[in-house]
Amino acid sequence: MTAVPVVVCPDCDGATFTLQPCRCTSYGDRFLADDDGLGARREAYRSCEQCRGAGTVAYPCHRCGRRGRRRAQLVVAVANLDTGAVASHQVVPGGLDPHRDPAGAWAVDLSPRVRELAATVGAVVDEADVPSLWLDRQWRPDLPATLRHELEAHAIVRADHTPWRLVLGRSTAPTAVGAAARLARLCALADLLLLDLVVEARRQGAGFGWAIRYEVAGSPVPSGVSSWCGDLLEAVGRTDASAALNGLAERGRNAPARLLRPDSPRPPVTPAVDVDQLERRILADCVDASDADELPGAQAVWRDGRWWHTTLRAGAPVEVLTEQPTGQVVRRLRVPVSRGYQPPDPPWLGEPVDWRPCPDCRPPSRLRTCDCRLGGRPADPDCPHCCGAGLRPSALHCFTCGDTHRLLRTVAVTVTDLRHRVVHLTWQAGTPEVAPLAATQPNGRPVLRLPERYRLGSWSTVLGARPDDLADADGGHPIGKDLRDGYVTLPWAGADPVGEYVRHAGRGTAAGRLIVVAACPDAPPLTEVLRLALGLDLALVVGVCDLRYNAADPLLADGVSWSVEVKPRDAAVSPDDLPYRPSLAAALAWCVECLTDAVAQAAPTDPTAPIPVPWSRPRELVADPEPDLLRLAARHAGQVVTVRFTRAGCTVHRHDDDGVRLLAEAPDLRDLRLT
Repeated sequence: MTAVPVVVCPDCDGATFTLQPCRCTSYGDRFLADDDGLGARREAYRSCEQCRGAGTVAYPCHRCGRRGRRRAQLVVAVANLDTGAVASHQVVPGGLDPHRDPAGAWAVDLSPRVRELAATVGAVVDEADVPSLWLDRQWRPDLPATLRHELEAHAIVRADHTPWRLVLGRSTAPTAVGAAARLARLCALADLLLLDLVVEARRQGAGFGWAIRYEVAGSPVPSGVSSWCGDLLEAVGRTDASAALNGLAERGRNAPARLLRPDSPRPPVTPAVDVDQLERRILADCVDASDADELPGAQAVWRDGRWWHTTLRAGAPVEVLTEQPTGQVVRRLRVPVSRGYQPPDPPWLGEPVDWRPCPDCRPPSRLRTCDCRLGGRPADPDCPHCCGAGLRPSALHCFTCGDTHRLLRTVAVTVTDLRHRVVHLTWQAGTPEVAPLAATQPNGRPVLRLPERYRLGSWSTVLGARPDDLADADGGHPIGKDLRDGYVTLPWAGADPVGEYVRHAGRGTAAGRLIVVAACPDAPPLTEVLRLALGLDLALVVGVCDLRYNAADPLLADGVSWSVEVKPRDAAVSPDDLPYRPSLAAALAWCVECLTDAVAQAAPTDPTAPIPVPWSRPRELVADPEPDLLRLAARHAGQVVTVRFTRAGCTVHRHDDDGVRLLAEAPDLRDLRLT
């Protein structure tokens, strides 16, 4: 294989580490400092816990990985997910075609090369992530070749944070959905889920930052700019239902909890939205109509089938003290923002929910119940953390309430497919239910099982999904076995099982609302991902663990866990490579989402080793290996089985207590004979 040029790392000059100004020099030799922005560096803090007053700190050079040298090579690969064809181009000194940009600088645009590669594999790709290289000012076409190649090498290493770039495409372009249709879908889903859809513009320098998100009614306006989209069209294009739901619990943590009336009159299913008119109205609201003063921003709230427009106004500054790793305390002024007009309550919003204060946290401080009081024990006078006070500061959320500081007696559960089907449930503490004993915890606490209507797994089948597909709408985390199957652990015999179940379900939720998605993840088949990995000459590592025999035991994990990862061809199976996704579709969806990063990390760490430049013709799909994987997992039930697929064949590994053991290897998984 041809050697690639290697240069001394320009960030550390080959020393493998860099000396950077310590953070304490931003604030000077003061314990209590004001955050006045990134100004000039000041003298070091004498009692700094990081630099000990020296003013500089040595950091390992992350650009070269503490090797002192870097590879002057980039590889751009274009792959067709429908055919498995792959075409690549390497960028090395001497192989560039620079041109002058409008500013007069020499640049290398790789978009034409990517278009050629896409035509070779017959794919339609998005060129938004294609990099461009800017050469040093000293570069000229008439320079000696040695000097010219040296300057080109330095331009390449400046872009080597992603040395191997993968551009995915398909044979046909996806169906384009207009901005008005996308926003109308978000509005219709807000009406279906009984949520507010907020379209917000915040002042950001000379322009505006646009954001689109879902909120529960009564949520306060979050502080700071939550998006960097330059206009409403860009925000609509970047926001789908999952993105709009992310952060829902954090935004609505302090919102008042109210009952829902899902049977109230509903607005039209498909609202009409004029994106341009909406944008102009929001921008107009960013200026005070009375005195023409500039306001922090404005919002349009879709609630109950119509838009409600409001300005955003600044409140009184609030002083916030933040401890720094240097040992200093920085004082910042935060300006809260609130709505100038509150839309009226929608008809589906009911009475307030009863609650009681959380006994294990002390708002607004970060004090939490100390670990010495776990299990209802009294505070330990000799505890090194609380010294007998029973409370200790913690940066983590309160485990009891999730930092809502409330224990609700009612939780509203919404199960949806994020398209057109939804089920609204209300679980209320104190409801008498027949809950038989299912198991007993090792500490003697009883585990009961509630009836069907408290089991989210049963409701998933109503929406045509499997219980393993249940996920929290805020973040996509899988729903645990307790909520899926209706198990609840009582703190003592005779406690209210529904009340404990409600407390567990409502912990950390937005206004006591738990929104669950019951839909199969959108992912390509395993055969397509396997074909793509083989086309890139990488390894597809599939892990599976069969715990279905634990289905009747509420104290143990059950089901079949999966993991699918793309790794370097010669990477060994690690004992830490454990499956944790509840279904193969979920594992494939995560693999595809992280595919570009996985390919970038597959580049050799040794700077003298070149990055592969894979080429592959269209490939036929291989036989679906899922049945054979399930057969292997069932044969080794309770143990993790990892299968590595490469162009040379496949190997099967089993994770034992003493490490990873190679079981067999063969050209095809169906040909394996396992002992």
